[in-house]
Amino acid sequence: MTDQPSRAPRIVAVVVTFNRLELLQGLVARLREIGGVSGLDEVLVVDNASTDGTGEWLAGLDAGLDASAPQLVEPVPVLGRTLAENRGGAGGFHDGLAWAVERGADLVWLMDDDGLPAPDCLERLLAVPDLDFWGPAVVDRDDPGRLVFPIRLPGGTRVVHRIADVEAATVDGLIRDVVIPFNGVLVTRELVQRIGLPREEYFLWGDDHEYRLRAERAGGRIATVVGARVHHPSVGELGTPMMFGRTTYNHSPSDLKHYCMARNNLLNLRDYRGWPHALAFVAKTVWFYLVTRPRPGRLLMSFRGMIDGLRGDFTGHRRYLR
Repeated sequence: MTDQPSRAPRIVAVVVTFNRLELLQGLVARLREIGGVSGLDEVLVVDNASTDGTGEWLAGLDAGLDASAPQLVEPVPVLGRTLAENRGGAGGFHDGLAWAVERGADLVWLMDDDGLPAPDCLERLLAVPDLDFWGPAVVDRDDPGRLVFPIRLPGGTRVVHRIADVEAATVDGLIRDVVIPFNGVLVTRELVQRIGLPREEYFLWGDDHEYRLRAERAGGRIATVVGARVHHPSVGELGTPMMFGRTTYNHSPSDLKHYCMARNNLLNLRDYRGWPHALAFVAKTVWFYLVTRPRPGRLLMSFRGMIDGLRGDFTGHRRYLR
């Protein structure tokens, strides 16, 4: 009796989008290109009730094919789902990940609409065995030597902003126990079944980090594959130095993002690192908006978000929606 050949894993990409149709179209075209050579089986797009024609474009896809796009010999099907309301990245990835698992995915490739994987990104990720939750380095679209999201290297407090510093710290091409969700990360079906879906009530900012922390707590094997790349627009002043350069703070000019960050980050620290870390975050917020960037109004917003989170109120972000 001969051994049966093992079945190739079914790989499904999940894209969450909101009012960025042009970026979405470019990403879908790239995913079809990747699928032709790297075994991507399907693309699922979750539209957060966009108002820029995204829903109409998705509805017009005929059997998963865009008539305006170059046709491959075996084109990758693209399916769209438009939500009744904007539920943020957290709600979009909650629904999209569940949808992919329902459709039989063994591996789910998660990404926002504003990232663009390099043509060999998926191939490089799949070349690394024995991981549960892993992804690429996310680099600035206009400055590929710069990280969009600063990385705190394992085993210390050093935060790096340049890809060269990450490459110098790799072991076998990996940074273990570090990943930037949901920017081109792969997650196994088995891990999803073990830890559940992202917390949809978070809306945005911190939902991805909470999912990584949950995976870590469950013993998931996590890593960044430094040779794999996703190109992403700059997001501003993440990792702004404070306290005379001793630490950093994730400042955002967006009131919506800051409110959600203050609320969700406090809860993540309390639940996964304990109250001392949560209180240290409160102290950093006070210092940043009184000393580093004096903005008393932003400090009051921070406290409002933190109190709402501790009360279990996940509706406060709606006042900042536009």
